[in-house]
Amino acid sequence: MQAKITVTETWLRKHRHLYDGATRHPFIRSIRDGNIDISSFKTWLGQDYIFVRAFVPFVASVLTKAYKGSDDGNGDVEVILGGVAALHDEISWFKKEAFKWGVQLSSIVPQKANQEYCRFLESLISPDVEYTVAAVAFWAIETIYQESFAHCLEDDSKTPPELKETCQRWGNESFGEYCNSLRNIVDRQLEKASNDVITKAEATLLRVLEHEVDFWNMSHGRT
Repeated sequence: MQAKITVTETWLRKHRHLYDGATRHPFIRSIRDGNIDISSFKTWLGQDYIFVRAFVPFVASVLTKAYKGSDDGNGDVEVILGGVAALHDEISWFKKEAFKWGVQLSSIVPQKANQEYCRFLESLISPDVEYTVAAVAFWAIETIYQESFAHCLEDDSKTPPELKETCQRWGNESFGEYCNSLRNIVDRQLEKASNDVITKAEATLLRVLEHEVDFWNMSHGRT
């Protein structure tokens, strides 16, 4: 029998152009092709550190929503808790990398694209936002990074050796499996969601994709 096409698969097919824009952005391709301007990488590093700090309370809110709105038997809380725990190490990694590249994190001012993305995350923390909608945002954000940086690790890539660790951090298979676990959570939730929630969830996915493209543009020196 042919496998049922999930809601997330339907969305990714429907919005493939925008999804590819987020996961195959010129900033990512410049890393993969080995011609990235290191100043662009440093911009990304400092701005993403600010974003990750805003990401922490958002993920904590998804964990709370999972506790209240998921079926315990599916293990949603445990999966998302793993993501919360990993953020401590991620913040430490950003600090270490910033020191290595001479980026003064204390003096970084969030740029407009970053400010708008962080405000979007904050809006999803509201108790009025359904677990399914917040989970879609969480899955999408993590998956875009996984697919983007995995692209830089493919056999024919020319990623500079000094950036391989960065790409490996999000592009590794283990993180890919984690993203698949998040996607399974999202698809289970969408199967039982109302049409209204599904509509809001799809709109949230599109907002994430747009914010990701804007964030890459900012890092790449584009407006």
